[in-house]
Amino acid sequence: RKDIKVAEVHDCFSIAEILAMEDLGFWKKGEGGKKIKGMSTMYGNSGSLIVNTSGGLKAAGHPVGATGIKQIGEIFLQLTGQAEKRQVKNVKYGLAHNVGGSGGTAVVTILGI
Repeated sequence: RKDIKVAEVHDCFSIAEILAMEDLGFWKKGEGGKKIKGMSTMYGNSGSLIVNTSGGLKAAGHPVGATGIKQIGEIFLQLTGQAEKRQVKNVKYGLAHNVGGSGGTAVVTILGI
């Protein structure tokens, strides 16, 4: 986890990002609300992990069935230095986390250069 600098996590609802970050082990259970309120994962802040540089699923209209590839695309752009104004510096590893249906399917992909 310490090597991952950027992540796209499933945020179909606002609470989903908090739950995902806790379940993925980036935050301790129950700390997610404070982390979000402190905006430590927002682009431009000094947090060690920047989350949803693309704006997340809701910002893209949450195109069900296409969200996973959209997330992978954003991580690819980050890894190859093509994310323009959203670019996070010194990214060598990125994580994409997607959930299908009512949570019956979950996929985590870690990409690196």
